[in-house]
Amino acid sequence: MNTQLLSCRDLGKTFHVGKRLWAKKALRAVDNVSLTLEKGHVLAAVGESGCGKTTLARLLLGLLKPTHGRIYIEGRDIASINRRDIARRIQLIFQDPYSSLNPRKTIYSIIALPLIVHHIGTPGERRSRVEEIMELVGLPRNLLNCYPLQLSGGQRQRVAIGRAIISKPDVLICDEPTSALDVSVQAQILNLLLDLRTELNLAYLFISHNLAVVEHIADQVAVMYLGRIVESAQTEDIFETPKHPYTKTLLASALTPDPELGLPEIDLNSTIPDPLDPPSGCSFHPRCPAALPKCQIEKPRPRSDDGKILECHLYDQ
Repeated sequence: MNTQLLSCRDLGKTFHVGKRLWAKKALRAVDNVSLTLEKGHVLAAVGESGCGKTTLARLLLGLLKPTHGRIYIEGRDIASINRRDIARRIQLIFQDPYSSLNPRKTIYSIIALPLIVHHIGTPGERRSRVEEIMELVGLPRNLLNCYPLQLSGGQRQRVAIGRAIISKPDVLICDEPTSALDVSVQAQILNLLLDLRTELNLAYLFISHNLAVVEHIADQVAVMYLGRIVESAQTEDIFETPKHPYTKTLLASALTPDPELGLPEIDLNSTIPDPLDPPSGCSFHPRCPAALPKCQIEKPRPRSDDGKILECHLYDQ
């Protein structure tokens, strides 16, 4: 049985940046990305700020048109699907619950909005559905007529999750959904997402900088650098036996709760390259402590083996 729900092949997005038309430079925010998200699975995209994670999410949501490549929902090209139908099947949970909710709308109006937009149910049926969703995400019904400003950060994010799942989507794209919350509340939201995944058979594309969160929630991890996926594998493989030097650096940079260990020491040979003028060859070679001479002139080709992706000259042999 085919379990592929959302996939993309050689997906790319190039922006042209500059004040003058004749002096614009090409910025490859997403560069030949291929990935697959299966039903009921969690795929995490990790990497430094500016590596293309959010642009990739906007492409998969249909909010941006790709420069090249294809996106598929259960084998069907997303370009042939109505925008409304895409919105019903793929929903987004934003990073900041304080700015993603309309402060002038009640909690009922916010959660019920997708039902209204898609003309689902009568007013009475919508109210019953909203009450069911509020119970599912752990919100008391007495908040129905409240406004976002009357809620805590964790409650607001539960409202955002309720709004996202009320139209029964197949995929949730979570863009740093816990980074604006207190640590104790983060754990509650993550556990809620895991429970909803099981109960509703949801698939997640989870974007995060927090590697501890990724290790807890993800089945597979895709590591992005300057718009490309440089390594992708099962979560346990990424955390136990990382291959790419950039993946190793990311894991080494994670903070530890043990105060005796101090701050991690990162062995990088250079600052982050300018994405408007990327390095020749392997884009990571100016910072890589294990770079080979060929890394400066030749781009590594992605190696795919048993669901794993690796883009590094160190493993050419």
